[in-house]
Amino acid sequence: MIIVRGGGDIATGTIYRLHQCGYAVLILETSHPTAIRRKVSFCEAVYDGTAVVEGVKCRLAESIEQCRDVWSHKEIPLMIDPRAEMIQKLHPDAVIDAILAKKNLGTNRSMSELTIALGPGFCAGYDVDYVIETMRGHQLGRMIEKGCAFPNTGVPGLIGGHGADRVIHAPASGSISVQAQIGDLVQEGQTLAVIGDVKVTASISGVLRGIIRDGFAVTEGLKIADIDPRKEQKENCDTISDKARCIAGSVLEILVRRNVKRELIV
Repeated sequence: MIIVRGGGDIATGTIYRLHQCGYAVLILETSHPTAIRRKVSFCEAVYDGTAVVEGVKCRLAESIEQCRDVWSHKEIPLMIDPRAEMIQKLHPDAVIDAILAKKNLGTNRSMSELTIALGPGFCAGYDVDYVIETMRGHQLGRMIEKGCAFPNTGVPGLIGGHGADRVIHAPASGSISVQAQIGDLVQEGQTLAVIGDVKVTASISGVLRGIIRDGFAVTEGLKIADIDPRKEQKENCDTISDKARCIAGSVLEILVRRNVKRELIV
């Protein structure tokens, strides 16, 4: 049994793959996750009770008994547990920090026999056993046994020749009223949402790959939307990204390596 902290789109890639390979996975989330690519984020179960990604269902659970019931139905349970208190109660075989907060929010090697963290903010061999590189480029998915991932640059990776300009941040604080849907083809300057009396407009033309939930209380500067300039990629809004799948493969490799070593020792 594996516990994954975080259920956003990158975390979901790992959770999905582990589930498909037969691992019993439990997701721990906050009470108000801020997913942008909501159609491929299991954390949406916090709000809707369930979330389905590529045919796999995640279901909100409130107790260990409910988790067991969800597992028995070949589904993935999610619990609201930002402090990760369930780790001490369930003693998982591995803990994966997939929050991607760019800093360590409390995950440490004492939590499990095997600990893995995605992205910057962790030191492999000190905070956790392994760190997975999450920066786009040649090193994406690299398994680090000693040292850290690249530091957060604050600049999104290039997609279709666009980087920082494809990501939209809240121009003001307040409750957001969304006026465009994930998968819509949008034009530069088009109104995507309104925060109070402040319009949120598309920075470039393309496919609206992700946007935060309608009615969410956003703070100024929060990432709230993502546009893919490749209009022909509209169907990708409903599927796990290449980046998430690459990272998932590395996590799976670590788990398989560990199991093989155990069998050889026995």
